[in-house]
Amino acid sequence: MSSSSYSTNPSVLLNTGVHMPILGLGTYKLTAPEDVYRAVDAALVAGYRAFDSAAVYDNEAEMGRALKELLPKHGLTREDVFITSKLDPNDQGERALEGALRSLSQLDLGYIDLYLIHWPGTKGLDVTDQRNPGNRAQSWATLEELHTQGKLKAIGVSNYTPAHMKELMKSCKTPPAVLQVEFHPHFCQTELRKVCEEYGVCFQAYSSLGKGALVTDPVVMEVAENCERTPAQVLLRWAVQQGIPVLPKSSNPLRINDNARIFDFTLSNTDMDRLSALDCGHKYCRDASQIV
Repeated sequence: MSSSSYSTNPSVLLNTGVHMPILGLGTYKLTAPEDVYRAVDAALVAGYRAFDSAAVYDNEAEMGRALKELLPKHGLTREDVFITSKLDPNDQGERALEGALRSLSQLDLGYIDLYLIHWPGTKGLDVTDQRNPGNRAQSWATLEELHTQGKLKAIGVSNYTPAHMKELMKSCKTPPAVLQVEFHPHFCQTELRKVCEEYGVCFQAYSSLGKGALVTDPVVMEVAENCERTPAQVLLRWAVQQGIPVLPKSSNPLRINDNARIFDFTLSNTDMDRLSALDCGHKYCRDASQIV
């Protein structure tokens, strides 16, 4: 896929009427300026047009700087890329405006395409603390306001459970455009996907490789061998073949390129079913299900 293939890159239509690329570069743990620059450069060459950051990743400023330097180099403009960032759980509630404005200022790209509440809880509060729901609601109202002003083109949430989603849908003026959660064959999130479908919310995956555990799963390895692909490509393809956007993260240019090569092959129905049958409800990342 050439670096000018943004228009042909598969995308999903959000409920805001905007298209979001189905493939994005995850940047968790990518903080050194030279690492961010190298990863963004490799990703643009490989055809990525979406980049996922967060306040807690501590790389928004590096990401903004890298893009400002690299977009002209690749004959692209700000409008050619889709930038996601997320509110620090420390800023949940009354500090949400300060947190979101800090993200806008750090990235310094004029606007953010998608801004998410990163976590349903508030940093420093117990999961059972009854202030959590009020803080979430206050954060959402703040994001709605910034969305109305055009500073955040779309707003959404991350790590919400079906209960958190239902609560939000009851009270929001603007429905979330995206829910970003852990999703892979060990954790298929059937109920949550149904909730998203019902509300018209785009379900987006992170940790598609189960923090690396799934690339050595015998079934994944066998499917990969049969279709002459890497286990990572198979896992990413399994998601995008279901219409689910993915955010593979890597700082390695070769791997970044490999992870983009998921649109020129198809998994058979049998392989899709075999991978889905691995679902055992196992999470590799933090669990938000106890947060009130």
